[in-house]
Amino acid sequence: MLIDSHCHLDRLNYESLHRDPKQVIEQAVQQDVHYMLVVSISLDEYQNMRQSLNDYSNLFFSCGVHPLHVHESKIEVERLRRLGAQERVVALGETGLDYFYSPETREQQIESFIEHLKVSRELEKPVIIHTRDAKKETLELINKYGNPDIGGVLHCFTEDYEMAMQAIDMGYYISASGIITFKSAKKVQQTFAKLPLERLLVETDSPYLAPVPFRGKENQPAYTRQVAEQLAILKGVSYEDIAKVTTENFQKLFGKIE
Repeated sequence: MLIDSHCHLDRLNYESLHRDPKQVIEQAVQQDVHYMLVVSISLDEYQNMRQSLNDYSNLFFSCGVHPLHVHESKIEVERLRRLGAQERVVALGETGLDYFYSPETREQQIESFIEHLKVSRELEKPVIIHTRDAKKETLELINKYGNPDIGGVLHCFTEDYEMAMQAIDMGYYISASGIITFKSAKKVQQTFAKLPLERLLVETDSPYLAPVPFRGKENQPAYTRQVAEQLAILKGVSYEDIAKVTTENFQKLFGKIE
């Protein structure tokens, strides 16, 4: 069994590519992907997402504000705390820092990230972290405001091995996306080949970053299978080992699947 540890199921194309979320979930289950963690990018979108997906029992949720969306409004801490405490919300985020696409909102991103980390400690729920071109400050902030007993995950990881290991040493997990299947991603592949399997997760980040052989098309949770198969190649282990260990890792981080 696999778990897609990070997808945006509410953002798939239901106008022309998919009939409805039920169809997408059924296709995922057919590929051994039995559970999915659906991640919000803003508090408004979280509420819309819950309303549209709440009836599907094999979905979990995360509540937060993506660093590329902090410009839309000031972080509403009380609202984040209230929504983050809801049933089946297993994490805060995605949050973090992205200086590649939006360096001009640096201060807003830092403020938002800190508030997510503080609420994570209060609610005792892990954080889902987006980080790009912000290695130093990401590590400094999770070290200062995070809780290693709660931890979190650096999702869709594309930074270097040293950053990954520093985060792991602070109680965090590292998640592999479809990027590890790209021929152009040799450094990312080398990083995952060296990282400890007991600290790895798999994800799609769908509808983005579809793995080979679907690259260029809309991504979906079913393609977690291709990510897991490529990770097995990089680690020199079987697909079954990857499925077993990453599922166990997910449950260690986000809680047991009932």
